[in-house]
Amino acid sequence: MADRDEVSDDRKAVVVRSENAVVPANEPDTTNLEEIITIDPETEELYLNHKRISKMEHFEPLVRIERLYLRWNLIKKIEGLDTLTTLKELELYDNQIEEIENLDALISLEWLDISFNRLSQIKNLSNLPAMQKIFLCANRISKIENLEQLSTLTTLELGDNRIRVIENLDSLQNLTHLYLSKNKIRKIENLDALVNLRCLALQANRIVKIENLDKLVNLEELYISENGIEKIENLEGNKLLTTLDVAKNRLKSIDNVSHLTDLEEFWVNGNQIADWKNIDQLQANKKLSTIYMEHNPIASDVQYRMKVKLALPWLEQLDATLCH
Repeated sequence: MADRDEVSDDRKAVVVRSENAVVPANEPDTTNLEEIITIDPETEELYLNHKRISKMEHFEPLVRIERLYLRWNLIKKIEGLDTLTTLKELELYDNQIEEIENLDALISLEWLDISFNRLSQIKNLSNLPAMQKIFLCANRISKIENLEQLSTLTTLELGDNRIRVIENLDSLQNLTHLYLSKNKIRKIENLDALVNLRCLALQANRIVKIENLDKLVNLEELYISENGIEKIENLEGNKLLTTLDVAKNRLKSIDNVSHLTDLEEFWVNGNQIADWKNIDQLQANKKLSTIYMEHNPIASDVQYRMKVKLALPWLEQLDATLCH
């Protein structure tokens, strides 16, 4: 353990105390110290991950900070950030936070991660004019709401929550990546305004039909595995798709993909495809480089790999194995 007298500049030390608080070096020493972290007040990036910190405080000396990482701590409340107007990235992943609050002063904030916490509601984000990416996965959120003012948002991650309905996204017209996997969503809907969306992730929900994607003409990646889908359909407007993931559904055939001439990755493993004629449905997909078909009845054929490669000689990878 370093002696306090060894710290020559009070402004350049942050002390992690045994009761898990971050305090300035000039505060009276009332406990045994676990660690002294020397920090230049001019630093632009600060990592305080896995320090058992329970309170956010005494960040005032950080006059140029742009990236602050507080992953894997014991923080229960967002606070102590009012002076960090230069901050662009804030990571609070894997703490014990129950409410989004006290962020209004962060006018430069572009990237926010409060995943793996205890949030039950999306709120108090309206005054963040520069916000581009928000990650709130693995919380207790049940409703998409209070995002209307975030017109600059490009990425929204809400996977592994309790959301039942896709809603309240119309104002997010700059959104390019939307992640809603592992929720309780039953229907694809209310996405028409997201005309710039390039990636949509809906794995592990309760969806039984591919629908309402026709306005997403810039969509390049669609992940919809682990649902209850019985047919590939309604993708006529999504001609730019390069990745289509329909694994672990209830598909018995491959349909309606011939127009997807840019398709490179096709994941259809874990379905009920038994007829070899389905491979013919991919003859027009000349850019197809990877296909996953394992765990279908068709894959039990002893000549499975040879037959697929003969039908689609331009393939580079079949399941987890390269073709050449």
